[in-house]
Amino acid sequence: MPLRSTIFLFIPLLFISCSAGSDAVYNPFDGPNPWPEIRAERIQSLLPEAMQRADVEAWAVLCRSNNNDPLARHVGCENAVAPAVFLFQMIDNEIYSIVFTPPGEATALQEIALHDSIAVTSRSPGALAEAAGYINETISGNLALNFSETNEMADGLSHTQYLRFTDLLTGSVRNRVVSSDELVYEWLSVKTPAEIDILRQAAEITSAWQYEAYSEVIPNETTEKDIADFLKAKMAEIGVADAWSPDQNPAVNSGPDRGHAHPTNRVIRSGDVIQIDFGIRVYDMWVTDIQRFAYVLHPGETAPPADIQRYWEVARDGNRMVFEVMQPGITGYEVDRVQRNWMDENGSMDVMWNTGHPVGYVAHDVGPSLGGAQRGRDPHPTAFRELRAGNVFAFDGFLMWEIEGGTKTISVEEMAVVTETGAEYLTAPQEDLILIPAN
Repeated sequence: MPLRSTIFLFIPLLFISCSAGSDAVYNPFDGPNPWPEIRAERIQSLLPEAMQRADVEAWAVLCRSNNNDPLARHVGCENAVAPAVFLFQMIDNEIYSIVFTPPGEATALQEIALHDSIAVTSRSPGALAEAAGYINETISGNLALNFSETNEMADGLSHTQYLRFTDLLTGSVRNRVVSSDELVYEWLSVKTPAEIDILRQAAEITSAWQYEAYSEVIPNETTEKDIADFLKAKMAEIGVADAWSPDQNPAVNSGPDRGHAHPTNRVIRSGDVIQIDFGIRVYDMWVTDIQRFAYVLHPGETAPPADIQRYWEVARDGNRMVFEVMQPGITGYEVDRVQRNWMDENGSMDVMWNTGHPVGYVAHDVGPSLGGAQRGRDPHPTAFRELRAGNVFAFDGFLMWEIEGGTKTISVEEMAVVTETGAEYLTAPQEDLILIPAN
């Protein structure tokens, strides 16, 4: 993409820029991966409360090679080859973890030292049988397994695994098997302070790169794909990955709404409102999701037309209104209702998307849905869940209007963490519509 010599927009300080006298790019994520320490902290500090809230005495995660449970990295079984069972048990309000594993993986698990006990099992009858025997003898309360209709992160147990494992349990234990849905919800929806710090750094980069990408746009030459390629190159430069499907990250749209879609070869021109929806994955664990918007000036223009400026301000202010009500105790549905009322007051068309969603380990993470108040759409069950301190969200301010060929939506998407008293943005929110001068 050709470089522009001048640009009429504000670009925030980019803390990953090259240092003086060096071509090296500072990468805040090139050190040791902090996940092992954070994972251990999450198991010890957050899992007990999650199990208590879910009314569960024990949680068994069945692990295997090739088609492993989506929570494998969270419990330490990402390297499983032969079938193994990772069991978490509440004893005197504390977590006790025991791994039933064949000898091939036992040494590594002992060296990692994440779990309290490693039970090395023989190949026959195997880890599942040994774990079931232990559960039959020691667990008198509810046993959670990873099956769920509403939470894919808690649905890692295949049908055949479920049948095989529950067949090894006594009738009494089988009667106390429950979905891990609630447990996983409670555990994953809250992020630790160390995780918030990582997400804050990643959000700052995600936003800054988008400003930088806009500064390189040359109307009538640059395409949507050029912008996407620029951001892909920035990712490769410091070795971060895509927050979602690589083909659609970033989503760049300078024409009518296309939803979640890939960037095209459409040439950007004067009068376009451009959307970049972009996220990165750092340490192969945490992801961001932020949108930035720009307007391409016509020759002689120094500001957007009045209607475009109003659309931007309504969408931005909707985002700020949502931010102001995000606090512990409010439900996701109530948050979404604030947005819908504001859109109705300002003549927006109906927008199908939720106001916001949890973000962290995946772009659409576990936690309260900031949605449900759309017309003609049933709320997701998590829309009625209360926000808690440590929840992290990507959330939008919306305004949709008709244009030639369809509709156009401004969706001012920012990231914020819920605190004990309200919420905090993870990076400076976009205040003004970015202006790109005519070519």
